[in-house]
Amino acid sequence: MTDESRKNQPELASDETHEQLGKEAAHETIMFFESGPWDETGLSAPECGLEAPTYRSTTEKLQDVSDDEIEDVTIASVFIGSAVTAEQLDRMPNCRLICTRSTGYDHIDLEACRERGIVACNVPAYAEHTVAEHTFGLMLALSRKILKAYDRTRRSDFSLEGLAGFDLKGKTLGVVGAGAIGLRVIRIGIAMGMEVLAFDVKPQSLLADVMQFEYVSMDELLERSDVVSLHVPLVPATRHMIDREALSKMKRGALLINTARGELVDTDALLEALSSGHLGGAGLDVIEGEERIGDEAQMAMGDAPREELAVAVQRYALLNREDVVLTPHMAFYSREALHRLLQVTCENIMAFLAGEPQNVVS
Repeated sequence: MTDESRKNQPELASDETHEQLGKEAAHETIMFFESGPWDETGLSAPECGLEAPTYRSTTEKLQDVSDDEIEDVTIASVFIGSAVTAEQLDRMPNCRLICTRSTGYDHIDLEACRERGIVACNVPAYAEHTVAEHTFGLMLALSRKILKAYDRTRRSDFSLEGLAGFDLKGKTLGVVGAGAIGLRVIRIGIAMGMEVLAFDVKPQSLLADVMQFEYVSMDELLERSDVVSLHVPLVPATRHMIDREALSKMKRGALLINTARGELVDTDALLEALSSGHLGGAGLDVIEGEERIGDEAQMAMGDAPREELAVAVQRYALLNREDVVLTPHMAFYSREALHRLLQVTCENIMAFLAGEPQNVVS
């Protein structure tokens, strides 16, 4: 959380307040879904304020847990794989708070929460630097053909043929969405000597003047950029914002980077643009429909829905391309970011118990 955002949060730091809220938490039924080792480590930290049996956790997604396990839950902390729908909320009749351990909240039915008087909150700022750094990791892997070189070198082939990349310095970077993450991507791009364009629904002209980047229309950004990087939330207006028409407006040979949400990009259109050679490459930390992909072997043997099989085929098509670098939705995944994530999540829960909910999205 930034210093500025902390000014607007309730003060929870005193030992006396923390102890009192910890006692109040003991009367709640708090459950963490999709819990990993990093969650358990963070939750056990003294500064978190939650102590077993104050909370319980499961590695399962909300929709995969039985009714008996969640009917008494009053506070649910979920991750992006849990579909918090009206149906799932009805399975938790005592729930008062949905606290997602993520910045994005498109997996939560906010209207259903409002109808039931349930507060929903997120973690708005915990991985800005982390995601921005991963964005450039993908960008450099493509521009310098690092994965192709690595695979070749592992086979004891040290030839340079076909490995000539290109400098990012002097190229034009188009950043779609100049929020917390996008602005950090802009800073890194400028530091690397790139010309930076940005598209945002709420442009800040003074900021652009100070940082020395330029706000332009979406069409102009696509037409002028050598690299386009996506940093917008998934809402109805942004779904498939990168479709066939948008891709056709991009420079021939340009790169597309997506560390935001997979559904921002029409995967079929992306594959067509790559196959035709119009798009030079894609660095993807997220892909469309990734939440529906499980064990492909089981899918092949069973009666999997057609859309899940289609997503699996698309993913394999992307994986088998030398001009695509695909990572498993890990741009947020650093030790420092995970610590901040758990810290703010616990603060969100404590703020709710104090009667002053923070980071509310519902």
